[in-house]
Amino acid sequence: MKKEADGVWRIDGLVADCLNVYLVGDVLIDAATRWHSWHLRRKLHGHDLSMVALTHCHPDHQGAAWFLCRQYGIPLACHEADVPAMDGSGPMRPKTFIVHWLGDLVAGPPMKVARILREGDVVAGFRVVHAPGHTPGHVIYFRESDRVAIAGDVLANISFATLQPGLRLPPSAFCTDPLQNLKSAELLASLNPRLVLFGHGPPLHKVEQLHWFVERVRSKTVKRAAMV
Repeated sequence: MKKEADGVWRIDGLVADCLNVYLVGDVLIDAATRWHSWHLRRKLHGHDLSMVALTHCHPDHQGAAWFLCRQYGIPLACHEADVPAMDGSGPMRPKTFIVHWLGDLVAGPPMKVARILREGDVVAGFRVVHAPGHTPGHVIYFRESDRVAIAGDVLANISFATLQPGLRLPPSAFCTDPLQNLKSAELLASLNPRLVLFGHGPPLHKVEQLHWFVERVRSKTVKRAAMV
């Protein structure tokens, strides 16, 4: 594991920087795919866990949650708007081919959500910030004391084609509402974090790049809207 901030560790061995899982104190943030279940179990050997908490319910974030919760006898937490996708009472969203059908290849089984998260709740010292658009219940975990943000998939910091670092919005095919997700990216920037930890890509320490990127995308969006 690699220490990213005080009490925050990134679990390595998950396809370089392409897929990230974080251990924050005794809480695991996200759970990769179901194919990473035993890898995560090995990496967590010797660590006590009290909960698995999701940034959002997509197959590459909830995959090993059921396995780890069962192994450790611990609860699962996610935002109330993503509960149906997690407990199986509704589909993972957006209900596109790549998320709903191909996602079945890496998703874990449905599981009851024991702790339902809402705006302002606190998980392992991090405030829950509702940041929808990628999924209805996507959240950012933000710690005020050192301004660390665990941002999930609001943005990625990697090109999946070249594996080179670089900020980018998630593809529209993976978002329930791409414009709302852009607003959530603006929300992330408004938190003025000093360190951003992503679901995909390496950490961002030069956070002025975040503000530059969000402003550039916002300007392009406004220009496109004006041309319609």
